[in-house]
Amino acid sequence: VQLQASGGGSVQAGSSLRLSCAASGRTFSTSNMAWFRQAPGKDRQFVAASSWRGDKFYTDSVKGRFTVSRDNGKNTMYLQMNSLNPEDTAIYLCARGREAVAGVSYSPDNYDSWGQGTQVTVSS
Repeated sequence: VQLQASGGGSVQAGSSLRLSCAASGRTFSTSNMAWFRQAPGKDRQFVAASSWRGDKFYTDSVKGRFTVSRDNGKNTMYLQMNSLNPEDTAIYLCARGREAVAGVSYSPDNYDSWGQGTQVTVSS
């Protein structure tokens, strides 16, 4: 599967953005999908995930502010980001979970397809 993320931008603190991850291929509906982010000089960090059954998972720092969703008919995953703050500044990447891994993983090692990323910059 090929993934393409879009929707990033430069915004002020308190603003909202909606990211999209468009997937090609026929396995999207049966795949666990996740959003990660990577800031300069830092490791890739788990942000949110949607299991193939629709269960949702979030890292603590985005709970209550970010919402992950998916539209299997459109082969697209979304990340609605509200109340953005400068600490959210990073490149956001979407990824598909490895088929051999049961359940949603917070480790990037358990994802085998990655989009090119979209930049989110939040200024104070």
